[in-house]
Amino acid sequence: MPQLLSHLPSLPELDASGLIDILVVAFLIYQCLMVVRGTRAGHILLGIAVIVCLYVGAVWAGLEALHSVLSLIVPYIGLAVIVLFQSEIRRTLARLGRKRLFGLAGGFHAPEAASEILMAVEHLAQQKIGALIVLERDIGLRTFIESGVRLEAQVSRDLLLSIFQPGLPLHDGAAIIQKERIAAAACFLPLTINPTLSRNLGTRHRAAIGITEETDCLSLVVSEETGRISVAAFGELTQGLSVPDVLDRIHRHFGVERASPMQIEESAADIPLTLKNDTAKSAGPAQEGVGPS
Repeated sequence: MPQLLSHLPSLPELDASGLIDILVVAFLIYQCLMVVRGTRAGHILLGIAVIVCLYVGAVWAGLEALHSVLSLIVPYIGLAVIVLFQSEIRRTLARLGRKRLFGLAGGFHAPEAASEILMAVEHLAQQKIGALIVLERDIGLRTFIESGVRLEAQVSRDLLLSIFQPGLPLHDGAAIIQKERIAAAACFLPLTINPTLSRNLGTRHRAAIGITEETDCLSLVVSEETGRISVAAFGELTQGLSVPDVLDRIHRHFGVERASPMQIEESAADIPLTLKNDTAKSAGPAQEGVGPS
């Protein structure tokens, strides 16, 4: 046994740089597995791993016939990986590029625009009118904007309701919002191919998930069958939300700071009581005059 161990190569000593190297490699492998988890790419990756293992086994065992066949396939595995995993590679690079540096980021920040959007979404949900609204954050959506009808119009409730009126040319497709402007309508979005999703999801919901898989945008969906409001972000869909829940999702997604309850109480405490009394006095005669005609 000692003679056998003497023929084995000696392992290098593990220092701080070696430990960091191992952790970084482990992190990259973990991220790659997370990208292909739950997708068809996972099965493709498993098949490629089987071919590579067969090739290594054929070389080690001296199986010339199997080695000759696999030697014609293995050199093209690198090109096959790029072709088969192009969407996953694009999604991973987009995730790396959307990291915020020093808290600096563009995107959607206007509460006024959010209120207009939410009023439109609430009306569409009540009327059970299907709609898909995409809010851009850091990653640009120019490619998808060019697939639709350019508007470059100010965000307003009435305009959004006009866009998604059934029977009109702009009803089908998505409306993309950049900051405080509706950039385009009737835009085509990529559909998600996640096999774990429910088969009951329609094209509109799958498009909402698909665009968030490739970018860091936020998608608002209104079902034309049930009128339920859904929000998609980072490839995940949350259904059956209320309007306050949607507003909270928008704030959290775009990092909009809101006043805490303590801050609200402090602000209210700073208001002089005479102002409240004066307001009540001035409102008194007006309220007395209000009544049914």
